[in-house]
Amino acid sequence: MLEYHLLTLVCHLLILALALLFLWSNAATFINKSPPRIPEVQIPKDPVMEFAQALRFEINRAFAVLRDIASGRDLKKFLSVVAGLWVLSIVGSWCNFLTLFYIVFVLLHTVPVLYEKYEDKVDPFAEKAMHEIKKHYAVFDAKVLSKIPRGPLKEKKKD
Repeated sequence: MLEYHLLTLVCHLLILALALLFLWSNAATFINKSPPRIPEVQIPKDPVMEFAQALRFEINRAFAVLRDIASGRDLKKFLSVVAGLWVLSIVGSWCNFLTLFYIVFVLLHTVPVLYEKYEDKVDPFAEKAMHEIKKHYAVFDAKVLSKIPRGPLKEKKKD
């Protein structure tokens, strides 16, 4: 494997393109040719503002969810998020971000189609899996989670 990262590749391609255009523009005067016509590119304001507002809304919603999880009200949700992040960190150590992004992109486009095609076979298997997970969680809850002392919950101030 080349171990050539995306950002490095993009930067090197931009350096090459800029150098070629710069040399072509300067050499055009010596060989009596017209310099390259480089179009002026501008990003319109409205789509950028819509994207920024949508991104801001999603980030704020994620912060609200994280605040809710960190507040200590729902231990099950907290443990599932910690477990998910732990699994994600393990998967992230196996490959770089671009590969992980590509894998997620492919999965998001193939799994729904496969599910629709084999829905009658997947649903009974998923029900069995959920039943087993609930059974194991009940044992974990009885042996571990129920033994964790909890203090009294403080009431929220209502403005």
